[in-house]
Amino acid sequence: MIEITENLKAEIKRSVKVAIEEDVGEKDLTCSLIEDIDVAAKIITREDMILSGQAWAREVYRQIDPEIHTQWHFNDGDFVEKDTVISEINGGRNAILTGERCVLNFLQILSSTATQTKNFVEKIKNSNCKILDTRKTLPGLRLAQKYAVRCGGGVNHRFGLYDSVLMKENHLAGRIDIPELILSAKRLYPDTEVIVEVESIDELKIVLSTEANRALLDNFSIDELRMAYELKLKSHNQNILLEASGNITKKNIERIAETGIDFISVGALTKNIEAIDLTLLICPI
Repeated sequence: MIEITENLKAEIKRSVKVAIEEDVGEKDLTCSLIEDIDVAAKIITREDMILSGQAWAREVYRQIDPEIHTQWHFNDGDFVEKDTVISEINGGRNAILTGERCVLNFLQILSSTATQTKNFVEKIKNSNCKILDTRKTLPGLRLAQKYAVRCGGGVNHRFGLYDSVLMKENHLAGRIDIPELILSAKRLYPDTEVIVEVESIDELKIVLSTEANRALLDNFSIDELRMAYELKLKSHNQNILLEASGNITKKNIERIAETGIDFISVGALTKNIEAIDLTLLICPI
């Protein structure tokens, strides 16, 4: 099972509340016109997928009608074949229909993120390299999508600007005191990872002379990545981790992983996604 922390539980409640307010407003006008009867419903996937988002779906119905019962046939992180029933729901028809769109939206987006991640992870499964996500997430769904990345076998990068120092190109533009800046970061935030983006081998050599925790190798070629790994092994800071970033695709990721680097960060995990095709069907009991 993929861990859901207390912080994430609170975020699930918040994001579901926002989604329901956005979709339902004061009242579901259509459902107010029809008789409410007890029904059984099922959620079916129309394509292969990695499941993610059960907690969000359960929370939707908890907030709309706590009497609705949801049974899941798979766990988050499981592979599910197309045309498979992933969940069965029992309760009042109107409440199930009122929550339908919110439930499917969360499941479609998070399962898509998990599936995309799994596709990248599988490409490098024979290496020691790990797939990282980025902050390129859908607004308001940062924690949700990062949870989905874990469901797909990926590893979370920093969650925001508050949990690690990442000095990027725009932070360092025109500066010549990079080692001093890194030293200041280590002194001010001794328990925080310090990551520095580099765009050339020369810049990498500077970072390797410091106590930075990680070098982010931006748009390095395969040959440059191999050279970066060799330089690390001979450097003052052999504990530094190397992360490849920029223009990562399923076509080149395997070659990148073979260079000896530790991480590959992929923005596409959370931003280049297409919702999984799910449907909810109901029938009277």
